[in-house]
Amino acid sequence: MLRAVARFEDGVLDEVKRIVYETARVIQSNAKALAPVDLGNLRDSIEVTILNGGYVAKVTVGANYAVWVEYGTGIYSTQGNGRLTPWTYYSAKLGRYVTTKGNHAQPFWEPAVEAGKRYFEQQMRQFN
Repeated sequence: MLRAVARFEDGVLDEVKRIVYETARVIQSNAKALAPVDLGNLRDSIEVTILNGGYVAKVTVGANYAVWVEYGTGIYSTQGNGRLTPWTYYSAKLGRYVTTKGNHAQPFWEPAVEAGKRYFEQQMRQFN
């Protein structure tokens, strides 16, 4: 009986690890698919780290400008805290000065996390 319980417990724990891992990959793949691509830095900075023996997964975005892509900037900020007046800056990429009111939000993170949440909940319901 004890051996049967131990085998059952091992199977449950392995299944939980699988669901955690797959959920992290769902979030990562959705975020990468939704991330706008200029040079690919944002998309390429989205990584998964597995921790605590597989019971925890961390999905991170390494690009320091990701928050501005997700929520927009200037007058287009979805958080309502963007700059309200146009500004001018020098763009090394374009080789000239550019005046802007900001950039529209291009959500990639929150939709990916929501997709991961739905996947996790669906997998856990099937598991019960």
